[in-house]
Amino acid sequence: MTTQQLPVGSGAQNQKHKLPMAALLALATAVFITSLTETLPAGLLPEMSADLHVRGSATGQTVTIYALGTALTAIPLTAATAGWRRKHLLLTAIAGFAVANTVTALSPYYPLTMVARFVAGVAAGLAWALLAGYARRMVPVGLEGKAIAIAMAGIPVALSLGVPAGTFMGKVVTWQAAFLAMSALAVALTAWIMAVVPDYAGKRQEHRTPMRQALRVPGVAPVLFVTLVFVLAHTILYAYIAAFLAHVRMADSTDLALLVFGGASLLSIWITGALINRRLRSLTIASTLLVGAAAAILAVLADSPALVYLAVLLWGLGWGGVPTLLQTAAGQAGGDQADAAQAMLVTLWNLAMAGGGVVGGVLLDLLGATSFPWSVLALVAPALIVVVSTRTHGFPAKRSS
Repeated sequence: MTTQQLPVGSGAQNQKHKLPMAALLALATAVFITSLTETLPAGLLPEMSADLHVRGSATGQTVTIYALGTALTAIPLTAATAGWRRKHLLLTAIAGFAVANTVTALSPYYPLTMVARFVAGVAAGLAWALLAGYARRMVPVGLEGKAIAIAMAGIPVALSLGVPAGTFMGKVVTWQAAFLAMSALAVALTAWIMAVVPDYAGKRQEHRTPMRQALRVPGVAPVLFVTLVFVLAHTILYAYIAAFLAHVRMADSTDLALLVFGGASLLSIWITGALINRRLRSLTIASTLLVGAAAAILAVLADSPALVYLAVLLWGLGWGGVPTLLQTAAGQAGGDQADAAQAMLVTLWNLAMAGGGVVGGVLLDLLGATSFPWSVLALVAPALIVVVSTRTHGFPAKRSS
């Protein structure tokens, strides 16, 4: 992966620390659209279920089918479009979101809604495999972690502002209006990208390597394993947070809980961006412990609304930096195979999202909402073991030079 070369002489030192903020914020907005399109149904399950005439567990599968669309297509589409210019590929993905969200908003039929969600997932597969590498290419060596943190800030913003706003809009206006607003944002972002985001060439055929070779690179497999179990744990709880809060008699507090979660996630990603170049492993351990602590509180102390909010706060602090941490770890571990490692991470991430939707739906129907935090605890434990034990590859104690 190439990086920008700094000029030698006057002004070089100042430019070394200068980030292309307008372009990086455009990428952050693309991440915002990708993340919010995926998670928006979490706050709109009752309204969507009523209009589509299906059960809540079936509506939860709109998250699953989105994730499947990404998981099934990320690797083959990344390989097929490796030679495309990067800006053209990004614009194609954003156009896919605009179309899919519009169809989702206008569809009165559950099967058509599921098709639209699958198409949105395909667009996400293109975007997720592209965005981290795009951010890295915009900045000098040593600033890649900060660049990725800025781009990934779209995730906590989506969770802290987008999902609560969408939930509120679903109650006050309609849930369809929330998806139409996403389409309008995608159109505006298209103009923004065309104006400020630099373009880069894709890879020539002779420079491409089979993605499976990345699995042989030390450190890649542990990062992928942690991605799979950590995202699965998070999704089981997040996709059905409205159902869990209803079970603990806090159904009217879903939007507030999501706001607390998102605000904590924003703080988490700020801390991550500041420390990631020096404390990747420590931050990942801390994130895992915080999510585990939140799940433990929800498992045994959810009778207290104050403790539920505390758990949501800890959950957000733990989760907010995870996308940046895992994508940075994959890029560092992959080395020359970083793009392939990122594509596999995207695939496993979304398989975990799909699995979380399915497993969460089964748990909800068979065991009830109380099973969610216990499932999170069972999954984050092996993730913590892998992160703690992987010292030199995957999750190094210090950034390799």
